[in-house]
Amino acid sequence: MKRLIALVIFSLILSACGLRPLYSGGSKGAVASTLGSIAVEPIQGKNGWLMSNALNDRLGLAQGDDSRFRLVVTLDDQIEGFGVRADDTVTRERRTLRARYQLIIRSTGETVLDATAGADAGIDVVSSEYATIASENTALENLTQRVADQIVTRLSLYAGGE
Repeated sequence: MKRLIALVIFSLILSACGLRPLYSGGSKGAVASTLGSIAVEPIQGKNGWLMSNALNDRLGLAQGDDSRFRLVVTLDDQIEGFGVRADDTVTRERRTLRARYQLIIRSTGETVLDATAGADAGIDVVSSEYATIASENTALENLTQRVADQIVTRLSLYAGGE
């Protein structure tokens, strides 16, 4: 009997804590409808094309007048060598992808969210130039997915508090 009373009291306390599911309401909920109303502005370069595709896959493709918001993304993609042999050849590289993104209300031009996201990856430099370039490209694809996930998570948190 004591366990049952404790369980009831615990459930009452837990329900009063103010936590609520972010994606409550499913595809008709506030977060999903806000994410679906964001149009991603074109981003320059190969990394921009990859990022646009990743964001559109996660947000849904809002077009023109249907969108309430514009998402403007600026990318900074860098590769630096840091593992060096005695003969000054690089053995390891780090690829860093940073994104500054702004969520702008289309009707007023007001910026409601201005944030950054980023990730990095290590790359082994091998004797085959082709293999190294393939590794750099794979790292870019993976980093793009991780950064897009961070952006959409932050946009979801914004939409949940709207």
